Formats: sequence, C-alpha cells, structure tokens
Amino acid sequence: MGCSQEHSEFKQVTVIGCHLCNKSICDISLLLNIPQSTVNGIITKWKQLGTTATQPRSGRPCKMTQCTEVTSCLQSQ
Repeated sequence: MGCSQEHSEFKQVTVIGCHLCNKSICDISLLLNIPQSTVNGIITKWKQLGTTATQPRSGRPCKMTQCTEVTSCLQSQ
C-alpha cells in the first residue's frame, strides 16, 4: 500500500460541485484525473458529514514534553 495524501480543499469542492450538477462518478474521475474510489469516498464523506473538512482523530492526545511546555510558557508571556 502506498502512502495516502489528502486532496486539496479546492479539488474536493470541485468534486462535490460536479456531483451536484448530476455528473457521474466516472465522468468526474476522468475530468479531474482522480481514481473513481477517491471520488466516491469524497462524495460519501460529504453526504454523511455535510463537509469535506478533515475530522479530528480518535485516541489519546500526545503528552507534552518538558521542552514543549517551556516553549509554550515562554510564548504565552
């Protein structure tokens, strides 16, 4: 498996716009040179969440190290 990369906000909005203009997934894929599975994923995410923005991940947040704590304290002062 290759590493995945997010598509730009512009490209995602373009996919949604084409979908709202009743273009098929195949047509959108050919028009924007994106795989059909990616186009389908963007449309599905938009239908479920109403947005294409990246959602926060689940899980425990990383602990701050002493170095980052000192840096954040110095920046806040």
